[in-house]
Amino acid sequence: MRLFRPYRGRLALVALLVCGASLISVFTPFLLKAIIDTAIPEGRTGLLGLLALGMIVGSVATSVLGVWQTQISTTVGQRVMHDLRTAVYARLQRMSLAFFTRTRTGEVQSRIAHDIGGMQATVTSTVTSLVSHFTSVVATLVAMLVLDWRLTAVSVLLLPVFVWLSRRVGRERKRITAQRQKQMAAMAATVTESLSVSGILLGRTLGRSESLTRAFAVESERLIDLEVRSSTAGRWRMAVISIVMSAMPAVLYWSAGMAFAFGGPAVSLGTLIAFVSLQQGLFRPAVGLLSTGVDVQASLALFQRIFEYLDLPVDIAEPVNPVRPGRIKGDIAFEEVEFQYDRRGAYALQGIDIMLPAGGSLAVVGATGSGKSTLGHLVPRLYDVTAGRVTVDGIDVRDLDFDTLADAVGVVAQETYLFHATVAENLRFARPEATDEDITAAARTAQIHHHIAALPDGYDTVVGERGHRFSGGEKQRLAIARTILRDPPILLLDEATSALDTRTEAAVQEALDALSEGRTTITIAHRLSTVRKADHIVLLEAGRIVERGTHEELLALGGRYAALVQRDAELETTG
Repeated sequence: MRLFRPYRGRLALVALLVCGASLISVFTPFLLKAIIDTAIPEGRTGLLGLLALGMIVGSVATSVLGVWQTQISTTVGQRVMHDLRTAVYARLQRMSLAFFTRTRTGEVQSRIAHDIGGMQATVTSTVTSLVSHFTSVVATLVAMLVLDWRLTAVSVLLLPVFVWLSRRVGRERKRITAQRQKQMAAMAATVTESLSVSGILLGRTLGRSESLTRAFAVESERLIDLEVRSSTAGRWRMAVISIVMSAMPAVLYWSAGMAFAFGGPAVSLGTLIAFVSLQQGLFRPAVGLLSTGVDVQASLALFQRIFEYLDLPVDIAEPVNPVRPGRIKGDIAFEEVEFQYDRRGAYALQGIDIMLPAGGSLAVVGATGSGKSTLGHLVPRLYDVTAGRVTVDGIDVRDLDFDTLADAVGVVAQETYLFHATVAENLRFARPEATDEDITAAARTAQIHHHIAALPDGYDTVVGERGHRFSGGEKQRLAIARTILRDPPILLLDEATSALDTRTEAAVQEALDALSEGRTTITIAHRLSTVRKADHIVLLEAGRIVERGTHEELLALGGRYAALVQRDAELETTG
């Protein structure tokens, strides 16, 4: 109901239009009664003409009002759908990286596309249907009582039974709908993962294309069963209701005839025909009201899945009163930092104390799983510390707003993500107002301009799904150009060259050196050849700093760092 609150003015107009149409449709049988009981028997042709014209005008007015209210209600419904989609997307944008590491992409897409899409009929027409059907039922019942209360009693005798049956059907539909949406989400996740460029490459190279097709067929078979059950749930019970209500005119004729035969109070022919007309008019909104109730109950399963996302706690929230420094210099400090991915799990980082002055360079090294990337992710606040604090220019990163932090910290990761768009659009994503000259200059600094210029469409070349038209080194240099456009004072290089061959690494490293000049730089590296020039090096092991110093100091120490350098040298010699 809160979703409809911004549109209550339009909804009030819809309610007035619906009420008007319902009252006009209820008034028509009274005109019919007057024609049969008065105008025709008494030969009053003038009155007959007026009554007939009134019925025509009423039909035209009802149709016009119906079109008008449908247009307004559909517009309101679509606006609510838009608000809901945007709210879910905005909430997901605020979720931490941890949420996306444990949630399948297809599941997220399914909730936004299928679940919200499945609610469209409910959101766009339910409110109007409820008001329309309820108004019609009440107005018709009042009119029927005015005509004959005894026939009215016969007509509504089974109504409580119908309501009870429809509620049972609604609960059954809700349960099946929840199962169906989960299955659709599972199938969407399978499609997203297996039909991406990476998924196709993996399936083809491992010879799993046929098994993936069979697995998809199994998922689709499960969906068939749920779709059939969803469509047929309660159909027999609702059919019984329809049959009974369709038979009511015969019951009314029989009741009136029996009353007349046994000397009971007679009902005029006009009254009987008008009453049957009203009763038939009651049939449609009454069944519609019951069906709408069933649809609402079924749609609650969709609302529940959507509100699960809207109600997710935001574990990394923007500060209420953020600090907005005029200019970020780039001093970084880790003060007694501890971090856990799960509050009940082991520590990923413990006892981290590091001071890095503006313009300085820090290298973080260690074995896989030692906590290197985790430490780096704390600076742009992809995760929040469990204890201690990370500061930029003495300000806790949790006290900076997201825009300030995004402007301050540029990240070049091991895996470069590129949109299925042109080279220029991918670069301009970092700074939408960048000119073509700015983009070209950034590409030159990243040493990728000549390659782009040699392409048939130049900067208008579409990079393909996840940038698969470019090599790993080319994608990394595009990422570097994107970061150059951002021009951040702090740079985080997270395994930026670890997946490249030696020759490509040298070219990318040259671009990284140009990017790092004059910036505070944190380099997270597995290959030690990329960190020898760092002002300060820390070696992590099981989330703790076990050695620190310059390259020369750590070699002279003859400890674990020196052993890693020796290992790398042997591997290069062997290679």
